[in-house]
Amino acid sequence: MSDSKNVQRLPAEELYQRELEALISAERDPIPTGWRMSPKSVLTYLTGNTIVKGVEITPKYMGSRRLVEIAIATLVTDRALLLIGEPGTAKSWLSEHLAAAVNGDSTKVVQGTAGTTEEQIRYSWNYAMLIARGPSMEAMVKTPVYRAMETGSIARVEEISRCASEVQDALISILSEKRLSVPELGLEVPAAKGFSVIATANTRDKGVNDMSAALKRRFNIVVLPTPADMETEMDIVRTRVAQLSSGLDLNAKKPDTDAVEKVVTIFRELRKGATLDGKQKLKTTSGVLSTAEAISLLTNAMALAGSFGGGTITDEDLAAALQGAVVKDEEQDKVCWKEYLENVMKKRGSAWLSLYRACRELGQG
Repeated sequence: MSDSKNVQRLPAEELYQRELEALISAERDPIPTGWRMSPKSVLTYLTGNTIVKGVEITPKYMGSRRLVEIAIATLVTDRALLLIGEPGTAKSWLSEHLAAAVNGDSTKVVQGTAGTTEEQIRYSWNYAMLIARGPSMEAMVKTPVYRAMETGSIARVEEISRCASEVQDALISILSEKRLSVPELGLEVPAAKGFSVIATANTRDKGVNDMSAALKRRFNIVVLPTPADMETEMDIVRTRVAQLSSGLDLNAKKPDTDAVEKVVTIFRELRKGATLDGKQKLKTTSGVLSTAEAISLLTNAMALAGSFGGGTITDEDLAAALQGAVVKDEEQDKVCWKEYLENVMKKRGSAWLSLYRACRELGQG
């Protein structure tokens, strides 16, 4: 167990330990082999908005309940789960909480990058021991996938489409045969019951390293959409900002509804390329301007307000955070942002005037 006072970010199973324990103690439904609670309890943990044994179960994923049910049901079968979506659609967040609820361990993670190797999927060696003693179990370095197979738990592979094709294909035999071959030791490691893999893939990375049809067939694919409406996205932003800020020394009040609404409005309009009423087309920016980006922006605004202001987010704090979030490409995004300020924000009346002036002044600085 981590010392929460000295850790920047606790894993989900520690951060929400009371909720998980309450659900486990109240369990009445059949529990699959290797799981800590039933699929229904996992769903309750993820969707929240209820009280179990005096403990409030907070919502972890705010979106389609049916998609969450499909994801959980996939893990009950022998198929792996692939979560696909735009950046900021809570793929990693949902992956982590699924593993935390099912196994009580969300830390068996392989982070996919261009530098990820096949050894990070299968196993590698302590080369000093390998040279001194030759191949042995003691010299082997087990990967998160290997350990998940041994213990009958869930391994997570983040951003799988960032991995090279040969690295992705290392998963094919594991997911097909549910066995991992170690020829150096003449060993076949069978997966214990409960073993599964949750992978995530970013639709913006499509074409970077396309997954083979053979690998895709081993996954049940769930596409996570961007929040369908303004109210849902605002709820997500409010909830996550509150959760994130509680673990940081920001010394600032949480953003009020007006600040959240303005940020979400700007992001939705620039993301969609049109105003919310659909009457005016807009240029889109090079960045995604996802829900996750909005959460980060408001947390940053709180840091500005707490460190250099009066502890309450002002329009100047929002403007500074917006500038950094929207203008990723100096040439393209600066033009898009300036046009949005003059053609949309400026014309929205007194409620937006202060933010418009702060953004304009910052852009001219």
